[in-house]
Amino acid sequence: MNSYKTKLPGLIVCLAIAIPAWLLGKFIPVVGGPVFSILLGMVITLFWTDKGRFGQGIKFTSKYILQMAVVLLGFGLNLGVILDTGAQSLPIIVCTISISLVLAYMMQKVMKIDVNSAMLVGVGSSICGGSAIAATAPVIDATDDEVAQSISVIFFFNVIAALIFPIFGHMIGMSTTSGDAFGIFAGTAVNDTSSVTAAASTWDSMWHLGTQSLDKAVTVKLTRTLAIIPITLVLAVCTARKKSSIRGKAEAGNSFSLKRAFPMFVLYFIVASLITTIVVSAGVDASVFEPLKILSKFLIVMAMGAIGLNSNVVKLIKTGGKPLALGAICWVGITTVSLILQYFLGLW
Repeated sequence: MNSYKTKLPGLIVCLAIAIPAWLLGKFIPVVGGPVFSILLGMVITLFWTDKGRFGQGIKFTSKYILQMAVVLLGFGLNLGVILDTGAQSLPIIVCTISISLVLAYMMQKVMKIDVNSAMLVGVGSSICGGSAIAATAPVIDATDDEVAQSISVIFFFNVIAALIFPIFGHMIGMSTTSGDAFGIFAGTAVNDTSSVTAAASTWDSMWHLGTQSLDKAVTVKLTRTLAIIPITLVLAVCTARKKSSIRGKAEAGNSFSLKRAFPMFVLYFIVASLITTIVVSAGVDASVFEPLKILSKFLIVMAMGAIGLNSNVVKLIKTGGKPLALGAICWVGITTVSLILQYFLGLW
C-alpha cells in the first residue's frame, strides 16, 4: 500500500498533463496527443527540476504505464482480418521495414549516433511511430531523453507526410478513381496512425472516393503494426546477450537466459491480439474492444507526459541534428521503396 501511495502524486501529475494533451490531440490530430504531452512535460520540467516525492510516480508512469498501454494496444488487432486484407501489401511492408532498419543500422555507424536513438528512429519510422517506440523502448532500456528525441523526429516527418503526400500522389499520377494505390502508399510510407488517417482522408476528399483510401491505408497500417512482435523479441534477445557479455560469461548467474530476455509485456500484447481474433471470429462485434483501444491511446499520452518531465530539453536541442537527419534518410528510403514496389507489383 505504501508503494502505491509514493507513486500516486507522480501519477496524478502525469494524468493532469495527459488530459489537456489528449484534448489538443483530438483537436489537431495530425500532431496527436503523445506529441502534445511530451512538449507539455518538457516545458514544465524547465521550471520544475526537483521532482521530490513526485519522482517515483513519474518514473513508474514512463515505464510501467507505457508497457500497459502496449498490452492494451493488442486488443485493437484482429489478426485474421489484418492478414486477409493486408496480404496484398505484405511484400511492400516487409521491404519498407527492412530498408528502414538497415539504413538506421548503417547510418548509426557512419553518423556516430547513439545506438538506442538510432534504433528507436528506425523502428518508429518503419512500423507505427509512437506505438512502436513505446514497445521498443523498455526492451532496449532506452532513456527518457532517447524516447523523447525519437518521438520528436517521428512527429516532424509525420506532419510533412500528412501535408505533402496527397499533392505528391497526384503529381506522380496515382489513380484518382480508386483509393487502393494511395491507400497502400500512405499505409506503408507514413509511420503514425494519425498521419496515415489525415493523408488518406485528404486524398478521399480531393477525389470524392468516400473512405476507399482510408480503409485501405488503415488496414495496411495495422498489418505493419504486427511487426512489433518479432522485432521486439529479436531486440530483447540481442540486448540480453549484450548485457550478458558485458557482465562476463564466467558468471553463471548472469549468463544469457531467453526466459529473462523475453519481455513479458510483449507476450501479453500477443495474448490480447489472440483474444480479439478469437472473440471476433466467434461472432462478437469488434466494437466491444473499442474502450480498451481508447484507454491504450490515453495511457500512451500519459506515459509521454512522464517522459517529457524526465527529459533534458537543452541536451535534446544540442544533439537533435543527427537523429533528425537519420529520420529524413529512413523516411526517404521507405517512401522510395514503397513507390518502386507498388509500381512493379502493378498496384500503382
